[in-house]
Amino acid sequence: MSAMDPTEIFRQEASELFEVLEGALLDLGLRPDDRELVDSAFRALHTIKGSGAMFGFDKVASFTHEFETAFDRVRKGEIKPTQELISVALAAKDYIRALIEDPQSTDDVIGEAILDDLKRFVTADQPAAPVVDIAEAPPLAPGASKQAGWHLYLEFESHILRNGSNPLDLLEDLCKLGPCFVVPVTDGVPFLDEMDPEDCYLKWDVKLHAACDKDAIDDVFMFVQDEMKLTLSPLEQAEAPAPAPLFQLLDEEVVAETAAPAVEPAPVVEQPVAKAEVEAAPEPKPEHKPEIKREAAPARREEAKQDRGIATVRVQAERLDELMDRVGELVIAQARLTQLASSGSDLSIKMIAEEIERLASSLRDTTMGARMVPIGSLFGRFRRLVHDLSRDLSKPVEFVTSGEDTELDKTMIECLADPLVHLIRNAIDHGIEDTATRSANGKTEQGRIELAAVHSGAQVLVTVKDNGGGLNTARIRAKAEEQGLIAPGAVLTDHEIHQFLFHPGFSTAQTISALSGRGVGMDVVKRTIENMRGSIDLSTRPGEGTTVTLRLPLTLAIIEGLLIRVGEGRYIIPLSAVEECIELTAEDERSRGRNFLNVRGNLVPFLRLREIMTASGAPDRHQKTIIISTGETHVGLVADQIIGNHQTVIKSLSKLHSDVTMFSGATILGDGTAALILDVAQLVALAQSKVEKQHISEAA
Repeated sequence: MSAMDPTEIFRQEASELFEVLEGALLDLGLRPDDRELVDSAFRALHTIKGSGAMFGFDKVASFTHEFETAFDRVRKGEIKPTQELISVALAAKDYIRALIEDPQSTDDVIGEAILDDLKRFVTADQPAAPVVDIAEAPPLAPGASKQAGWHLYLEFESHILRNGSNPLDLLEDLCKLGPCFVVPVTDGVPFLDEMDPEDCYLKWDVKLHAACDKDAIDDVFMFVQDEMKLTLSPLEQAEAPAPAPLFQLLDEEVVAETAAPAVEPAPVVEQPVAKAEVEAAPEPKPEHKPEIKREAAPARREEAKQDRGIATVRVQAERLDELMDRVGELVIAQARLTQLASSGSDLSIKMIAEEIERLASSLRDTTMGARMVPIGSLFGRFRRLVHDLSRDLSKPVEFVTSGEDTELDKTMIECLADPLVHLIRNAIDHGIEDTATRSANGKTEQGRIELAAVHSGAQVLVTVKDNGGGLNTARIRAKAEEQGLIAPGAVLTDHEIHQFLFHPGFSTAQTISALSGRGVGMDVVKRTIENMRGSIDLSTRPGEGTTVTLRLPLTLAIIEGLLIRVGEGRYIIPLSAVEECIELTAEDERSRGRNFLNVRGNLVPFLRLREIMTASGAPDRHQKTIIISTGETHVGLVADQIIGNHQTVIKSLSKLHSDVTMFSGATILGDGTAALILDVAQLVALAQSKVEKQHISEAA
């Protein structure tokens, strides 16, 4: 088993940081006064910069450093982030991502232009002569002075060395801020026979004599803030000694000698300014005080850290795919064992077969659960898309998501990205009106796009809803007649007319733009969703908006299926599409000219699978009808026999069968033979076409 490339690990972690950074920047555009968002963006930038330098991405570290420097006025609260500034910051984020993922595609000129724009926005309102405020400040008293430094007490988690961090390197970085006097605290070091060489037992007492702010110290320990406890208090001017070497390790006797003059505050107390400083920030007590602070439940912190450390494990997606394949083979083998056990009379074999079936089913569910990913990881990508389209089209749009915790198979998440991009682009470009039109119609100037996901039985419903003008049914019909898709004057329902939007090359856009007009998009959406064994529904209300609903299975790997027999062949119907099973009556048999069933007063078209599959031999005397559905459309499938429920491991068909649209895949049955999986969407389309032909023949 080969270890992962460290550079690849950095790219994966950077991808997660980019999502955090992008989310923080987009939220900052909505809540410019939220300090936590600014800090979150800076933490992501700082981590990318530090990790990039560590793994040899020098350009990334250099550009990110300039990005941080230019954005620093936002962090200090000197300026508020504007939409223009957020847009440039997002462009800078995209450039950093390109430097990491595809350095050859980048150009230094682009990076310099982005930094120039960034600096221009953050310095636009900078005062011309800031020294005036300093000149007008009241002078300090003779015995008073500015902040002389900081007193730090550093206590790291014991496992910090195992995580790759070295406290001595951090102390060296701290010493770059100014002269430091570092004293190791050894009271927590155990006896040699009790010592773990991978644990850190030392603590450090540090006096930093530098006029730096607290943020500079926080930056030194940014990467280990969750793995340490830092006690920080200001030093007074009286404690400042002459400059000394970088490190000065002292024993306890020297500490006592150097600490003695520091506890005489008399000269300082006489000054009013110094007195105020002492009252606001009291001088640290003798050296045992940090020991009192660090009594705060170290065991609980350690336990919480360990729990957090084992909460998640990064696993390569290929390993999950391989595991799923192995579980699929196990399910097939278990089905064979169950069939063999049922054909015999040995009770012990039957008991073992039932136990293995239970374990295989549990393992299948556990493995499928490991592949499930919250759909919120996909929804977050579209915030940037909506932001950019809203800016480019000058249409203010509010983007709202719900159901982010709804889980789907990771393969489904990957396949769903492109269809949702097309749907959201269409909703903003075609659905949402411009501000003038919305105002004239009594609507708010800001449009609204809602992206939601919810579980519905064995399916997940993903909806894209807008509050725009809705579909123009008359324009769609006129375009369909213009392209010869329907005859002028043909009687069609609104639902049937709306289905032309999914026809290749069909577009109602008046002009061709970078976003729309070429008729490429909705047909790709429908084809992709059907390849995922899903369906797509459209509903619209004129003047109020349009809702597109995607109905998707939870996974593409293993499904529950209904095993049927047609002639000598056996086929699988996805159980999620099955509504009910009824027997084909003698009256239905006699009406072979009309392919309709009367199901509780509703006419349901049906297909005779024997005719479609050209099965040989005579049909069974009592044939069964399986009612299936996609969306609001119901179709009956007539089969010779319903064998029963079957755990179906989906196997893809070869390229030689790519033109066979009636089947979505195949599976291996318990006896080792293959069974084809029926494509429900294609069967429904076939039934609808037969109904249309029958209507045409009756009209003629």
